[in-house]
Amino acid sequence: QVQLVESGGGLVQPGGSLSLSCAASGFIFSSNFMSWVRQAPGKGLEWVSAISNFGSSTVYAEAVKGRFTISRDNDKNTLYLQMNSLRPEDTAVYYCAKGGRSSWDERGQGTQVTVSS
Repeated sequence: QVQLVESGGGLVQPGGSLSLSCAASGFIFSSNFMSWVRQAPGKGLEWVSAISNFGSSTVYAEAVKGRFTISRDNDKNTLYLQMNSLRPEDTAVYYCAKGGRSSWDERGQGTQVTVSS
């Protein structure tokens, strides 16, 4: 079955950086677009970014454009999210998801990112 395991979350001060990883298994990773989605406290799921199956195309939500970078390593079946210039409003549980912006279907258990001084 599909397994997506996120790691790398934590507490960071505003303006700081974090790097998230997602180890994927149970499906052909290189055949799938992948996304990151997040859920802030008391809010619904928000799509953050997506990457094409070979990594040639990336898209970002306006809220993170220019600050976050999505990437992937198909040899390692791993998805990444580099987050720079973090803001308090980036505080959320971040999930790795199988699929693109409008088509993601399964997600992992999530990793908590807290941006606070």
